[in-house]
Amino acid sequence: MAVVIGRHGSPFEVSMALGAFFLGIGSFAPVWGALTDYTGKRRIILIVSSLLATLSIFPLVIYQSIWISILIRFVYGGFVAGFLPALVTIVGERGESESRGKRIGFLNSSRMAGGAGGRICAGFLLGILLPPDLYLVVFGVSLAASIPAFLIEDPTPSKDYAFSFTELKDEIRRRVFPPEGERSHLNTHGLKWLYVSLGLRHTTVKGVGSLLPVFITAALGASEFAMGILMALNPAFQTVFMLISGRLADSVGRKPLIVFGMGGSGVYGLVAAASTLPETLLYREIMVGLALVIVALSFSALSTGAMTFIGDVSPIERESELQGLRSTVISAGGVAGPVLVGSIAVLTDFETSYILISILAFVAMFITRWKLVESK
Repeated sequence: MAVVIGRHGSPFEVSMALGAFFLGIGSFAPVWGALTDYTGKRRIILIVSSLLATLSIFPLVIYQSIWISILIRFVYGGFVAGFLPALVTIVGERGESESRGKRIGFLNSSRMAGGAGGRICAGFLLGILLPPDLYLVVFGVSLAASIPAFLIEDPTPSKDYAFSFTELKDEIRRRVFPPEGERSHLNTHGLKWLYVSLGLRHTTVKGVGSLLPVFITAALGASEFAMGILMALNPAFQTVFMLISGRLADSVGRKPLIVFGMGGSGVYGLVAAASTLPETLLYREIMVGLALVIVALSFSALSTGAMTFIGDVSPIERESELQGLRSTVISAGGVAGPVLVGSIAVLTDFETSYILISILAFVAMFITRWKLVESK
């Protein structure tokens, strides 16, 4: 979508596509988290959220104006917000806590393998299909990907309850605006500081990433197919790094991975900014490829470490909520980052916006280094 919008829109409009996606996730993650924990029906939540997300794609087959595309991206984010927290809880509770990191790492590795394939295919299809046909292919693939959700078994305990919209509304309100006496879990092992740092880190990474497809084609001069290959490096390397990170989380602990992931995210922004320095296209592509490998390594460490950390310190009846809160703060960064980077890029250039936004990731690194207490 970023490339399609970038053909006719400004850098700010390109960045808003990703910002709208994360605004949707952040707005609806508390609702999905409350619904999941309140009902205990995590498998049903997986099925419903994946099907709704798929259906939200179809209007793009008919309408491709910039702001309608951005609106649909918001709606898609709102539906997809229900999927990952429920799935993480199911995977995290399937076995002993000592091997939770390994299971989370395998889950993330599977997700990134799909992400790599998707970006390679997107880069290829952008060169041969017009947007209506392109979005129809995306819709079909998403529909096919929803089918495995029906086959998942949920090991978490189901609840006997009389469903009440009033109780659900109160539960959502309590989770979004918890009373002072119900916030103690945020102080466990410095959990609240993890959320603060995640918001800062993702402001950096989502800001850089929101313009990266256009940056690669416009500023570096690469083809759209080469852009697809380069963008696939991140999830492709994460496929391997996630598995390694899962084992490291169980052996060396969660905190070292989190701190490393925060700092590496700042380095990613700086290397991406420096990729315009070489005179030849090949070396520019190598530089931005290196940046994407760096963010793959840092995100693998951070994602596995943070998810496992949250699983360690969360009571089971609130785990989906707290995993959902992780999605919410990530989404806050996903909204703020593209807006900040897009605005700075309009006023200055891509490189300056990348350098300035990287500062936030280094701040996050220092916060987690000093405020987080190991949970393993």
